[in-house]
Amino acid sequence: MLDLNFVREHLADVKTALENRNFPTDVLDRFSELDVERRRLISESDAINQRRNSASKEIGELMKSGKRDEAEAMKTEVAGFKATQAELDDKREAAESAMRDLLAGLPNIPAADVPVGSDESANVEIRMWGEPTTFDFEIKDHVDLGESLGILDFERATKIAGSRFAIMNGAGARLSRALVNFMLDVHTREHGYMETMPPFLVNRTSLFGTNQLPKFEEDLFHIKDDRGFALIPTAEVPVTNYHAEEILDASELPKYFTAYTPCFRSEAGSYGRDTRGLIRQHQFEKVELVKLCLPEESAEEHEKLTQNAERILQLLKLPYRTVVLSTGDMGFGAQKTYDIEVWVPSQDTYREISSCSNCGDFQARRMNLRFRRAGGSKPEFAHTLNGSGLAVGRTWLAVLENYQQADGSIVIPEVLRPYMHGAETIAAGS
Repeated sequence: MLDLNFVREHLADVKTALENRNFPTDVLDRFSELDVERRRLISESDAINQRRNSASKEIGELMKSGKRDEAEAMKTEVAGFKATQAELDDKREAAESAMRDLLAGLPNIPAADVPVGSDESANVEIRMWGEPTTFDFEIKDHVDLGESLGILDFERATKIAGSRFAIMNGAGARLSRALVNFMLDVHTREHGYMETMPPFLVNRTSLFGTNQLPKFEEDLFHIKDDRGFALIPTAEVPVTNYHAEEILDASELPKYFTAYTPCFRSEAGSYGRDTRGLIRQHQFEKVELVKLCLPEESAEEHEKLTQNAERILQLLKLPYRTVVLSTGDMGFGAQKTYDIEVWVPSQDTYREISSCSNCGDFQARRMNLRFRRAGGSKPEFAHTLNGSGLAVGRTWLAVLENYQQADGSIVIPEVLRPYMHGAETIAAGS
């Protein structure tokens, strides 16, 4: 959430930022109206308060001089002031609440070095690793490869649950588990993250904290009871909220967390997109990376987090590129985002496998996550960062497609073989 005073004092800059994000700016007009009303109510309340204070002194003087009737009349007048002031305060609180509601619906302000553009066409490639995989035979996509090997079953998944679900069998299931364990091992042993296993159900307060609510209500799978639970769309939600409503000591920061979880998304608004295969599923798995840090360290921590995610692809020897997203393509809560895109041979293009975002203090304000520096200074909001390290299903399909052989078998990347009981290939019946 944006700081109310910042929006009030930098209204023109915020309007420009919203325009760069293709976000309607008329909400700022309403914000300004409410702010004017709020200031008027405060002024009137202050004036009445001054009148009440002076009247109290007058009442005391009247009582001392024996003018009890006049004093009682003034007391009646003061009682009316009190009721009027209470009404003004209620109206002021209502205006401030409406302003906070408006702020809750505003996206983060892009960092100064984010490219300005209306959509993904303005994204800027900043580096590329490896060369796109080439073949001397007619390649298959991961669906045909997985089904011919007997390790991927969409038909029965649809029978059991519906479209946008998949079942992995045999070596396919083992490969998925191997990827999870490999990713967690790299991030905990090489990169210093603490592994955590959070709840897969969260409450509305947590969803507000990481800005899924109120904007992305329809993309969640809600539990239909009176407790307000929803299935997590990403481990970012429970993990980032771990220290919500707390004041940490500055010496505790930065904190690094990594978590493997299933993720659940309704994919509202994606009708007709990526209907084939594992690219866009209702249920998928990720290994998530989350950081909590000091404000002055978040830019550097963002670079490191992105490199941590890239390291997985380097070890798997999967070609990828990293792009910085434009203002019109960034997520709601991010002030800067790097997308890591893995090479998908069947599509002859790179596809997103991780989004690594620096959210600044945007989420911390929503969840009241603060820290205190040495010397008893005033608490400040921490900065939060997150990224996939990596999306497991998309990594799975990238392994199949980039490591496929002419006979339809799959060579298992060397770093995964210890997790696959030493197997070097996946063949039919594995």
